[in-house]
Amino acid sequence: MKKFIITIARQYGSEGSDIGRRLAEKLGYEFYDKKLITMAAKESGFDPGVLSDIDEQATSSLLYSLSYGYSMMSDGMNHVNLPLNDKLFAIQSDIIRTIAEKDEGAVIVGRCADYVLSKNENVVKVYVFSDFDRRVERVATELSCSTSKAKDEVIRIDKKRAGYYNYYTGKKWGRIENYDLVINMDKTGIDGAVRVIESYLESV
Repeated sequence: MKKFIITIARQYGSEGSDIGRRLAEKLGYEFYDKKLITMAAKESGFDPGVLSDIDEQATSSLLYSLSYGYSMMSDGMNHVNLPLNDKLFAIQSDIIRTIAEKDEGAVIVGRCADYVLSKNENVVKVYVFSDFDRRVERVATELSCSTSKAKDEVIRIDKKRAGYYNYYTGKKWGRIENYDLVINMDKTGIDGAVRVIESYLESV
């Protein structure tokens, strides 16, 4: 059976990571989300906690952003001279490409994996979204916080993810043309979303 690399981009609170984990279990694939931080820490020697704090976050240096931006990946730049955020992105990108080369099947959440693997033929790019208020409800429950605080957190994380994706890829996060499959989590639920992706895999 043909093996795929499924990349999942997701709005915060849309349960995209849960969908990815369930999908990986059903397909017998490896699942990569926070695991990529641990792998990057092991490869770089940096503290996992430090890397976790800047995960999926673009460098804050405006001058550096204007000078290099998303071209850093294609320019073959030396990781040593990069700001820490960019080192993490570069290292995770290398890890993601190595995962894809194994041809064993994997589900990768976030980290611009759809862009990093844009030249790979066996990649299926998925984007998961959900109604804003429902996402706020999920986050409030998960974090055991007020609706107001959850709302601020959803806005903050979505903004961070969009900035990260836009900066490193030069593309706009959430634009449907960047993905093969766009799923409304509110219509499918986790199990339904998994079935939709499985059905898509059978058709390609």
